[in-house]
Amino acid sequence: MKRLYQYFFRGLITVLPLALTVYVLVLFVSWTERSAMALIRPLIGEYYIPGLGIALGAVAIVMLGFLVSLPIMSRLLSWVELPFTNLPVVKSIYSSLKNFADYFAPHENDEQQVVLLNMPGQELGIVGLVTRQAMHGLPRGLGDLSDRVAVYLPMGYMIGGYTVFVPRSWTTPIDMSVEEAMRSALIAFMASNKAEKTS
Repeated sequence: MKRLYQYFFRGLITVLPLALTVYVLVLFVSWTERSAMALIRPLIGEYYIPGLGIALGAVAIVMLGFLVSLPIMSRLLSWVELPFTNLPVVKSIYSSLKNFADYFAPHENDEQQVVLLNMPGQELGIVGLVTRQAMHGLPRGLGDLSDRVAVYLPMGYMIGGYTVFVPRSWTTPIDMSVEEAMRSALIAFMASNKAEKTS
């Protein structure tokens, strides 16, 4: 009976991530298709090709990204953001989400770096993400810290994390992308090398 339980849970653990991933993707694709088709239906009538809504949505997002990259559009976007950056509660939510999204967006001068944080004389190492390479622009007390970097230390299962300001010499770069580091932190680095290579 015990072996039967082991087989059951082993099978469940195997199929559950696949099933949930497919389910979420189907929900997202269906919602995107419905939303896009509701917007373009007045223009194209009954003409329909499966996936047309998603394709047009992707094209619209690329065009929006191109427009936002133009200098004049960044000024216009700041006007659009004005209500979201001035209302008390909305400001906190919007700013947090925008900063989080900006962190994972590609930058020309990319400061994002995965590092192993080691205090001198300590064998304990913590994987973190460098979020700031210099302290200028921060309030007095933090901005005065020279040769420091800001390192975000994510907690397992994304319950939260800590940002610490440490000397640059305490950090050792790791050959890992930010996405890989966040994914590994999400599951507390429990994935085996085999699982990581096949992902």
